[in-house]
Amino acid sequence: MTDGDFGLLSPVSASPAVAALTGDRAVMAAILDVEASWASVLEEAGLVPGGSAAVVAEAASIEHYDAASIAERAQGGGNPVIPLLGDLRARVRELDSGIGAGKAVHTSLTSQDVLDSALMLLASRTISALLADVKGTTTALATLAEQHADTLCVGRSLTQHALPYTFGLKAAQWFQGVAAAAARFESLEFPVQFGGAGGTLASGTKLTTGTSSTPFTLADGLAARLGLAAVPAPWHTNRLAITALGDGLAAVIDSFGKIAADLLFLSRPEVAELGEPLAAGRGVSSAMPQKQNPVLSVLIRSAALQAPGLAAQLHLAAATFNDERPDGAWHSEWPALRQLLALALGAAGHLRELTEGLRVFPDAMRRNLELSGPLLLSEGVSAAVAPLLGEDGKQKLQAVVDETLKAPAAEQSRMYTKLLRETVPADKLSDAELEALLDPASYLGEAAEISRRVLAAYPDYAGTSKGATRG
Repeated sequence: MTDGDFGLLSPVSASPAVAALTGDRAVMAAILDVEASWASVLEEAGLVPGGSAAVVAEAASIEHYDAASIAERAQGGGNPVIPLLGDLRARVRELDSGIGAGKAVHTSLTSQDVLDSALMLLASRTISALLADVKGTTTALATLAEQHADTLCVGRSLTQHALPYTFGLKAAQWFQGVAAAAARFESLEFPVQFGGAGGTLASGTKLTTGTSSTPFTLADGLAARLGLAAVPAPWHTNRLAITALGDGLAAVIDSFGKIAADLLFLSRPEVAELGEPLAAGRGVSSAMPQKQNPVLSVLIRSAALQAPGLAAQLHLAAATFNDERPDGAWHSEWPALRQLLALALGAAGHLRELTEGLRVFPDAMRRNLELSGPLLLSEGVSAAVAPLLGEDGKQKLQAVVDETLKAPAAEQSRMYTKLLRETVPADKLSDAELEALLDPASYLGEAAEISRRVLAAYPDYAGTSKGATRG
């Protein structure tokens, strides 16, 4: 076995499934697909000898090419297309029975045409797989939102207890983040690239002179064969297609990161409201046998911490694309884009597993809610009770809160209720009315309706799932 990059230090994306779509062999396969498809376009237009496309297609089979050798030789010309093209031409010559199939290889193309189109093809394939995992995640989150619509928990603001909340709404907000980010891919285009050596289509014009074809019809034919978007003109130095793709990937990874950040807190032993799915050998420590680390969330968060810098690299490259072919900016895109694709796909698989097997502990949620007790209702109490106490009603109720906060945490719930009862006469607010006012379920606002509206806004992402495991 030769040395290679197996993702030893990138565990979030170190999987055969991710490598199959974003690894070196996947890049080579996409390049070869572009060349083979181009041969078919040329033959269909009558611009190369009949039978050429079949020869090129056979020669373009990935098992004939050595990624390590191609990578090493790519240093000679600055990109992998050049050495791979040399090997492809040699293979075509071996298979050609005298029809002149070599004329169909790379004619009128340039390296950037092939590599840009290949990376768009790679991205399209990867995002198809990504969206399958995303929809598994959103289905699981939609189920959690529905199952836990009435499961009380505490809402936190700036790390502190804020208001009564529901876990259903939290799951719905997670759903919204992922679905909204993923939906951006629905309108994202993966454009073909075809401009020739300098972006003027000069060689394509010469090739098609006197025929019914034009460089533009050839480009459209290539796009159709590859399943890419046709374009009105070459985009060699206009990199919006790349930055838009990078932004979309970063946004969906951001949404994953939000969930991971919440889960890393909520699964702490002292909080214990949620737990990752259990699996043999997962979450282990090299030194502490008792630990059950939330490793899925850790890996997802690691992706979220890397993605913004990679997206920024794509923008930096786009802003420095000088001349009609840049001197390094184009080259700096390739690893950043591929790493974004790998991170997004790897993290999506981990998040799907996490959400489909998430363990939910409603009793712990209620226990943590009750740490602040009726103090969580002080906003609602003020709105309802202040008018009963005259013009200085808000000040009186704020004094109750201020005095309560002086007491030890364990005494604050009892103290707040006692001081509130002393401040508000029973003839203005009965004991039963006060008890109802201090019920956290009475101050959830439109939590249920917000959840419903969120799920309704993205019906394609809110399918049926197995749901969560209750702890």
